[in-house]
Amino acid sequence: MTIKIKLLFIFFATLYCFSILLPPHPGHWLLKMLPVALLIISVRGWPGDKTQKLFLAGLVFSVLGDFFLGYDSHHWFIFGLGAFFIAHIAYIAALMPITKINGAKVYAVLAYLAGGGLVLNLLLPGLGELLVPVIAYMSILLVMAITALLSTKSNTWMVIGGLSFVISDAMIGLNKFYLSIPQAQFFIMISYYFAQYALLQGFAHSRQRQSQTGSLVAE
Repeated sequence: MTIKIKLLFIFFATLYCFSILLPPHPGHWLLKMLPVALLIISVRGWPGDKTQKLFLAGLVFSVLGDFFLGYDSHHWFIFGLGAFFIAHIAYIAALMPITKINGAKVYAVLAYLAGGGLVLNLLLPGLGELLVPVIAYMSILLVMAITALLSTKSNTWMVIGGLSFVISDAMIGLNKFYLSIPQAQFFIMISYYFAQYALLQGFAHSRQRQSQTGSLVAE
């Protein structure tokens, strides 16, 4: 990611997060989409291999989800959920293959599953007709975060990105279906933008490491 795009991403992400604290304004949904759209521009500059295309698809569907949830989250929530569901599938595919689970990673996976089960238990009474879509989304989200942990491409940035996504979406679910959280959208969007940025950094570091390994082999 170039310095220019990084600074623009930070600027627009910060601008949108603080704009949430103000009364609703026209075009707020467009501002919401801009930060991740900038990440798309950055990823388009990578060599066009399978991983790049899959990660790019994840970002594109994320921006689509931002539009649905930003433009009319009340009526289009299910469409936003669907867009992010597809985004996570693309991320999972880009993260493949995975390594054998061992050591501390076993406890991390168990923590994800326990946390997901706890959040779902709190949400269940308020889900109503969204029960199946929300369970499906929570499942694919946890799979993505666990895959980021177990992937052969995994690094600190990827793990933090997956965890931040889980935290962000857990806050969405709790705020919408369980208990109103003060200034929830502010904290949701901070953790969401950071998640997308961290995943991109993770993939970039993985590609750099792979490139360096390839160069050493060639030598």
